[in-house]
Amino acid sequence: MNLRLKTIALCALIIATCGECMAQLTATQAFSTVPRKVLPLFDDNARLDMIDYFNSNMSNTTENTYGGRSRITSLSPEQMTVKLTDASDCQIAILPDGKNGLIAMITTIASPTPDSRMSVYSSDWSRELTSSVFTKPVLSDWLTPEGKKNSATVETSVPFLLISYHYDPSTKILTLTNNTSEFLGKDVYEPLSGFLLDKIDYQFNGKRFNRVK
Repeated sequence: MNLRLKTIALCALIIATCGECMAQLTATQAFSTVPRKVLPLFDDNARLDMIDYFNSNMSNTTENTYGGRSRITSLSPEQMTVKLTDASDCQIAILPDGKNGLIAMITTIASPTPDSRMSVYSSDWSRELTSSVFTKPVLSDWLTPEGKKNSATVETSVPFLLISYHYDPSTKILTLTNNTSEFLGKDVYEPLSGFLLDKIDYQFNGKRFNRVK
């Protein structure tokens, strides 16, 4: 291959690579464009201020819509964590789908025990895709082999589960942690401790989250 052809090939490779980089959504881009109907706490200026403060290594907080103070506590291209209020935070993570990426938004409220909800959106926030990407586990999914033998006891004793979510971009693992014992108290939960799992892991395969066996 002569020099001219090599130069053309190299330029084509650079253009293709840059195109892929530009197409891949980042957590910062997702946060800066989130609609108010999805995250009503902040307007455009507030979100941009929060990003600037974090990138400048400043601990400044930003006033949210309800008069509280909020700030970004962690940020990488793949995910960010926002302290929404004293009792709640939000993780925004980019799920690699081979295209622009999907946006997972995990909101956790300490009530006082941490309890989370996750929604998944298209890269431009125009479509909610949660039901096609993730199936939330029900009580029976949390039962250990011994718990399945005593399912009636568990159903009677546990009115609901309090579960916190966290996504790790490096492994594509979504970890659901069972915090119900913190809410019910040791005396109530101790007899059931062998009946319920402490956590469940799911891995994103580019299309949906599948349970890790």
